[in-house]
Formats: sequence, structure tokens, C-alpha cells
Amino acid sequence: QVILVESGGGVVQTGGSLRLSCAASGRTFSIAAWAWFRQAPGKERDFVAAINDSGRTYYADSVKGRFTISRDNAKNTVYLQMNSLKPEDTAVYHCAASLSGPARVPGRYDYWGQGTQVTVSS
Repeated sequence: QVILVESGGGVVQTGGSLRLSCAASGRTFSIAAWAWFRQAPGKERDFVAAINDSGRTYYADSVKGRFTISRDNAKNTVYLQMNSLKPEDTAVYHCAASLSGPARVPGRYDYWGQGTQVTVSS
């Protein structure tokens, strides 16, 4: 079992920055990839970024060049640095962990956090 707890969401103006954190506990040694997804009201849960156990990163086209995923193995924490935020980035951001490796679809992830709200005002 792996437990994920996100933090760092909030309200920010267009062009601003936020850093999300995902603290993991439990059998984290079994995790092959970590990811961030987001879900806006009435929409599907969309892939944002992922990082595998070798440190390779993957990004959605909509956030490439603005967002950076990273991890601190000593702290069992994954981060999402979000810069140049836009109103369309507004969503609940969820951290996820996969036993099988990185993927861009939610169904490939085994553990999920409860989410943290990010609101970008225009």
C-alpha cells in the first residue's frame, strides 16, 4: 500500500507560479513511476507530467516548457513546479503512482492522492 498526500495548491494570478508537493508513504520502493494528473469541473482527468525511476520525465504538450516534475527520494516527495500559469490550468491536481511504469492514462496508475485545488485568475 502507498499513501499519497498532495499540498501546495491555491489561488494565483495569470503568469504566476506554484509548486505542488506529493508526500508518499508506505511501500514506495515498489513504485516505478510517479505522475501528476488534473481534472477540471465536468472534464476528464488529464495527464500533466510523469517521472520514472530513472528520472526520465514526460509532459503533456499543454504544459511543456512551463511545468517541471521532479522528485526527492530522500524525502519520498514528488514536486510539480508550475510557472507561467494560465486560467486553463485551473483544476484539481492529483498525484499518482504506478507499479508498472510511466503512462499517460489514469488507468495505469495504482495509487492516487486526494488532490489539491489550483485556481488561476485572469
